[in-house]
Amino acid sequence: MSNTNKLLSYETWVHAVSGATGSVIAMATFYPLDTVRQRLQLSSTDQKAESTIKEMQKLIANEGVRTLYQGMSPVLQSLCASNFIYFYTFHGLKRMLGTESTAIKDLLVGSVAGIINVLVTSPLWVVNTRLKSSPQPFRTLTEGLVYIGKNEGRSGLWAGLLPSLLLVSNPAIQFMTYETVKRKLNAAYGDMPAITYFLVGALAKAVATVTTYPLQLAQTRLRHGGNTAKKTNMITLIYNILKTNGIIGLYKGLEAKLLQTILTAALMFAAYEKIAIFVLTILRAKIKQHK
Repeated sequence: MSNTNKLLSYETWVHAVSGATGSVIAMATFYPLDTVRQRLQLSSTDQKAESTIKEMQKLIANEGVRTLYQGMSPVLQSLCASNFIYFYTFHGLKRMLGTESTAIKDLLVGSVAGIINVLVTSPLWVVNTRLKSSPQPFRTLTEGLVYIGKNEGRSGLWAGLLPSLLLVSNPAIQFMTYETVKRKLNAAYGDMPAITYFLVGALAKAVATVTTYPLQLAQTRLRHGGNTAKKTNMITLIYNILKTNGIIGLYKGLEAKLLQTILTAALMFAAYEKIAIFVLTILRAKIKQHK
């Protein structure tokens, strides 16, 4: 089979669709935690960080329950596109490269998939960050892309691109950890129940999030825009946070981020694995019948 056929194979498509579907299911389930996470990351550096539960209670008391789901539709649309691209590229490249999978190979392939994903989908996440944080002169993903492109140009649409590119290390570390642990467990126990994939996904995301969190904090603030963000860059922003609040300032909102990303990633991987196994089993059976 040629490299082109490997990249366009039905198995690669199944992994991409399963990954996109799993991510949408997971994000829709735990979306309020993502809203709380972003509010904590965007709050003033000298403002005392609240716990996730207290911040959620405060948002509900001040703005109502609906605010926890503000901007959910465009986030799900962007996440679906983003994860389709990432899973497709990751599994397509792995099939093209062939040979036995290793942790280093998964890390390198995950990094390439992450770079492609970031370059294509960054404008979607800039719009999402704006929609979730405060009232905007646009209400949908398309309106936001047009508005920011018209008023701020490419620099506005790709705001926070540098930390986003550096943050390809996050999914790369996540997938490396996930695939490595999954290979060992599959070798020892064969196919596993959904709860095992859930726990392995949670572990992988915890490792990736703690490792890269300061970059995620800088990314969110740069994407949010505003006068301060427009006049600074990632290095200056991180330096100012360190100067004002020390190391602890770089991890503001980490509790909410860990809670949200670990649960979301865990559910995503559990759903992805079971959907992919189910669909591939049916397709392979049908292909076998027609031979």
